Amino acid sequence: MLLKGKNSVVTGANRGIGLEIVKCLSAQGANVWACCRDIDNAETQETMKSLSEKNSNWIELVAVDFSDEETVAKASRVITKKKVPIDIIVNNAGVIDTSIFAMTSIKSMKSMFDVNYFSQMSFTQRLIRPMIKQKSGSIINIASSAAIEANEGRASYAASKSALITTGKVMSRELGVHNIRVNSVAPGLTETDMMKSSTPPEILDATLERVSLRRVAAPAEIANSVLFLASDLSSYMTGQVLSVDGGM
Repeated sequence: MLLKGKNSVVTGANRGIGLEIVKCLSAQGANVWACCRDIDNAETQETMKSLSEKNSNWIELVAVDFSDEETVAKASRVITKKKVPIDIIVNNAGVIDTSIFAMTSIKSMKSMFDVNYFSQMSFTQRLIRPMIKQKSGSIINIASSAAIEANEGRASYAASKSALITTGKVMSRELGVHNIRVNSVAPGLTETDMMKSSTPPEILDATLERVSLRRVAAPAEIANSVLFLASDLSSYMTGQVLSVDGGM
């Protein structure tokens, strides 16, 4: 197992890419703090319990709403008070909005940044203190191919994900002295509810025409890339952006 005995934090853990990341890390031996808004959802609870039993490690649901700074602070306290090493942080939670730049309100832009960037960076700041003390760790920011491709209608979303990428590079320089690695994954089109609700069929078809593999990714394929960056297989990688987009 690549992550036996490691402790990980995954945000946006209840569905899509986040849930697949939880499954992947747990299967490779990691304990997981699975952070999501609704920890009382019966299906989510059953899924996490089943994974924990199957893989013989613990998965603890942690309530956090990244549009609410108070819950971000509370969630970080729930995690740090356990007094165990935090080895892996995966900043996966995010929201998306599609609208042309001229019609996108500044209020909407700020809201996008609050969830996709500011709150998650605040969360990470609180969690890296134990990492710095133990002088080890891997942080993975889930960005987006939109941050690189600059897709039409995604100004605020792409900008918030670009901020994650750039901040990750700065963090990698600052935290490298503490043996903490910081990398980003930039997924392309991925089979999730978020993609289906935000990408019209005609846009999807047109985009797939310029994807080398001519298909969307399965969430597990993104999770496998996160596993690579979380594990010692990537021990000399930091400050990098791993594009997992099928050759977009």
